[in-house]
Amino acid sequence: MNSEHYQNHIKALNHRAQDILAKEGLQGLVIHSGQPRRQFLDDMDYPFKVNPHFKAWVPVINNPNSWLIINGVDKPVLVFYCPVDFWHKVNEVPTDEWTQSIDIKVLTKVDAIAELLPNNIQDWAYIGEHIDVADALGFSHKNPNAVMNYLHYHRSVKTPYELDCLRAANQLAVQGHHAAKSAFFDGGSEYAIQQAYLQALGQSENDMPYGNIIALNRNCAILHYTDLAYRAPNKSLSFLIDAGAQINGYAADITRTYSFDHNDFFNLIQAMDKLQAKVMAAMKVGVRYLDLHLMTHRLLAQVLIDHHIAMGDIDTLIDLGVTRTFFPHGLGHMLGLQVHDVAGFMHDERGTHVAAPASDPFLRCTRTLELNQVLTVEPGLYFIDSLLAQLATTAAKHHVNWAQVAAFKPYGGIRIEDNVIIQPFGVENMTRESGLID
Repeated sequence: MNSEHYQNHIKALNHRAQDILAKEGLQGLVIHSGQPRRQFLDDMDYPFKVNPHFKAWVPVINNPNSWLIINGVDKPVLVFYCPVDFWHKVNEVPTDEWTQSIDIKVLTKVDAIAELLPNNIQDWAYIGEHIDVADALGFSHKNPNAVMNYLHYHRSVKTPYELDCLRAANQLAVQGHHAAKSAFFDGGSEYAIQQAYLQALGQSENDMPYGNIIALNRNCAILHYTDLAYRAPNKSLSFLIDAGAQINGYAADITRTYSFDHNDFFNLIQAMDKLQAKVMAAMKVGVRYLDLHLMTHRLLAQVLIDHHIAMGDIDTLIDLGVTRTFFPHGLGHMLGLQVHDVAGFMHDERGTHVAAPASDPFLRCTRTLELNQVLTVEPGLYFIDSLLAQLATTAAKHHVNWAQVAAFKPYGGIRIEDNVIIQPFGVENMTRESGLID
């Protein structure tokens, strides 16, 4: 961690806090890391996931019952939960260099937190999911809309510290992608490929920012496939991996698709790779992400024509919904403390919502690109039975080469996803600069 970058990050967050607190007449923010959630009718907890607002300030992602006390002027106070417990591993109070930018108090009992909070708690805002806890502690302001909108909107522009973390997350994820690719070409099952990925990272499934998608053959057509077959197919045709990593709570989200043989599907992957490059070349400050999404459909229409999947001109294939059958999701999304990071639809810090158009309801970002935003770029081309069956009932069916579709169906589909930073010169592609090209 670059200590200077982290110090400046805290200064930037303090400045934001000071600004919104003054606007809303509040004394400060109290951010709760969260609490473990017990499984229904059981004595075990679900894996803990920290409040993203908490890890925005401190790289502490695995310590429930901790708190941050922030007034926008003084050093943030981290109340670090460190109980006496012989049943579980207790996390040690952090002493890393980043702790010089904050003050730390130790909490040994969950119900003793009130003793460490400000006396005038009714003038402070609680930020967290456990509203019952906030009520018990006497908070009058709980996740106020104006505060949340402000924090979310400004979080979409990353500080140098955050960009450091996102680059490192990409570098780590790329190691896993290389291992997974090798496991695929060695004939591994979906489960075996997943284990190769995790081993390369030295992490468990619970450490992943999201459930990895490891799909072979027809399963590549299932957008959020997580079922993981333990047995390898009789013949491996294709492999789609959508898998990330996280560093200090910041996520990478990367997808690649491979063909086992150099054939027509391999050529189709290469065409999609070139399509993605054209989209990224158009990304710059001031460009609307929606326009990039619509550009992707025009480029995809040409790919469908070139590879004899569809017939007609570009406008016809778009107007009849052909491209949306083969590419039913959005081009990408904001990325950061959350995989699908907040503020993708926010026009301003007040939270003015700019919805996706009715023709593209699954688009996750309608923002105009700004310097130091981080986004994914993930065009896809899939052969999804249910969507193709629906298309076959429309006038568009005459524009589809159904024989070619049938030939590609066993391969499932293609998605290529990179993580990029909007820079003055265009984009910095963190994924490819970390060594993932194929």
